[in-house]
Amino acid sequence: GRGVRQSDGTAPVPAEPVSIPDPAPAPAPASERASVSEPEPDPASTQGHVPRGSALRAWAELLRISAVFTVPGDALAGAAAAGRRPNRGTLLAAGASLCLYEAGMALNDYADRDVDAIERPHRPLPSGRISPGAALVAAAGLTAVGLSLAAAAGRKPLAVATALAGTVWAYDLHLKQTPAGPAAMAMARGLDLLLGSTATIGRAAGPIPRRERAAPGGPTGTEINAASPPAPRGPGGIPPVAGRGGSG
Repeated sequence: GRGVRQSDGTAPVPAEPVSIPDPAPAPAPASERASVSEPEPDPASTQGHVPRGSALRAWAELLRISAVFTVPGDALAGAAAAGRRPNRGTLLAAGASLCLYEAGMALNDYADRDVDAIERPHRPLPSGRISPGAALVAAAGLTAVGLSLAAAAGRKPLAVATALAGTVWAYDLHLKQTPAGPAAMAMARGLDLLLGSTATIGRAAGPIPRRERAAPGGPTGTEINAASPPAPRGPGGIPPVAGRGGSG
């Protein structure tokens, strides 16, 4: 701060301070600029959102769609074991078997979701592509549809399908990890064959002919004809004509 002395000898005039501008701030790195301009989405807002195409692939993976073409073989084998040609009952049995098979696939992943989270995290349930609740609802719905198809084939096919559905649910939820697991699996296969057989026979039997129907507890028309005595015959085996009179 020294002043500048004037040429006429007067007091010096203080020099004006020189202001030095602050240096311009350095530009932020590109990564920081991207983070500021494009904030990351909130995970809570996108949780559970799966694109439609990915969702379809996830369900196809859960239900093992590639193996469904082997399922109708049991219904056809059951029809062959019964010695009957495949008919509408066989088709209903195949549909019921297919639905119960897919129900078992969904229920299997639901029961194994904790193990899959460690050993197979890419599966639809542990990866979050399908919720456990949705898999359980799908298993229940497919079971109901399968039983409905079996009921359309008759009472016996419905009884067999009910036993089959119970075996599938018991195997997936409890018996799979027990010594009874192989026996339950064998029982399910046998019931599936029996379903095709009973459904085919039930449809092949058809309605009872009218001439053989009878009142409850009474004999049929065939039984009445068999129990009736033979008509009396005249000389030479010719039946007599009722009301025929002689001329004398």
